[in-house]
Amino acid sequence: MIEDADIIFVMERSHQKKLLNSFKSLLKTKRIVVLNIPDNYEYMDAELVQILRVKVAQYVSLQATAAFRS
Repeated sequence: MIEDADIIFVMERSHQKKLLNSFKSLLKTKRIVVLNIPDNYEYMDAELVQILRVKVAQYVSLQATAAFRS
């Protein structure tokens, strides 16, 4: 998935560090965006989904993104 990505979004800086530690060679040409969202939400928490919609929309159009449809 990393090889196919144009932008990689992570919630916290610690997630970025983990990615870089594990996949540094694959990330040389990738843009990693830290959204500064605390990783204390349950999977698909409605509040988290809304926060992600707002923050990720600053970088990409979400109109056709099935993962974020309600």
